[in-house]
Amino acid sequence: MRRVPTDFSVKPTLTGDRVLLRPFVADDATVFQVILADPEVVRLTGSPPQERFDLDRLRDWYGSRSSQTDRLDLAVVDRESGECVGEVVLNESDPHNASCNFRTLIGPAGRGRGLGTEAVRLIVGYGFTQLGLHRISLEVFAFNPRARRVYEKAGFVAEGTLRQVLRDGDDWVDATVMSILAPEWARHRGRPEG
Repeated sequence: MRRVPTDFSVKPTLTGDRVLLRPFVADDATVFQVILADPEVVRLTGSPPQERFDLDRLRDWYGSRSSQTDRLDLAVVDRESGECVGEVVLNESDPHNASCNFRTLIGPAGRGRGLGTEAVRLIVGYGFTQLGLHRISLEVFAFNPRARRVYEKAGFVAEGTLRQVLRDGDDWVDATVMSILAPEWARHRGRPEG
């Protein structure tokens, strides 16, 4: 099977029924300053708590995403409201093995309406059909069953457990490693249950 080298330099716009995935712009920083201050986002992503993210630093970060050639960061936009509600990222590419990591973050304004599920399907589909990836993997913390369910609905399969990888107060939390393979995607297109 011929492999196409992973090309993260192209920053596509992907359109679904409910969401639009588009390249970031510096002005997205104001939305992410609010999203990243949400205690649930901080906890579920395993991010270190911060008082407040510096707006200039966020502008630099989100404004530079389109020039990155080693990763693909796209804003998740709710098509109904036009509001940026999160992000999807393909990173940690291994070109020799045609694989990469996936992560996503959906803020409070984007939860509970299927936006995250559609965003996952769009970016994973792009990874397989346009980038020629063979494997996309992720880790999800045990205290985030909502995210795990989204990944399962998109066809990710649990592979194993990383034990006690995150401190949560006085407790330790496991993470589940999940992945989806190109042949699986070809079979169900992100809808393994139907």
